[in-house]
Amino acid sequence: MTDKINPYAAAPHLMKSWTALSTTVGDSLESSLIELVKLRASQINGCANCINMHSYEARAKGESEQRLYLLTAWREAPCYTDRERAALAWAEALTTVSQGHTHQAAKEALNWEFTEEEQVNLTLMINIINGWNRIAIGFDLWYDMPVKAAA
Repeated sequence: MTDKINPYAAAPHLMKSWTALSTTVGDSLESSLIELVKLRASQINGCANCINMHSYEARAKGESEQRLYLLTAWREAPCYTDRERAALAWAEALTTVSQGHTHQAAKEALNWEFTEEEQVNLTLMINIINGWNRIAIGFDLWYDMPVKAAA
């Protein structure tokens, strides 16, 4: 059995740059939308670390339990805006691109809800969270989120 690699210790310069890019892109759109996209891509990729982290962060930013619980069924749930639906469809299309290039309908919805710049920003965010999922899964990362005391 081998020791776990800490990517931050093994490649600090690149990990610092990757983290800075993640933050910059994450700040380019509304935080509630970004957290939903991060969480949905992480669910598809089965990244427990990122699901844990982004559900915690979404709650901390005021996201409701209902919307978090319904995220896997966002198409059927009435609690998401058209803009969020377009972003989630785009996130799913790009996250599952290896299963077929079926992103045209998602692209059409994206065109209605996002400017060209926002489309690029969202696409970069989707790529970044997919990258984080692969880093977390590949290096078996787990970060415990602080436990909120019961009221």
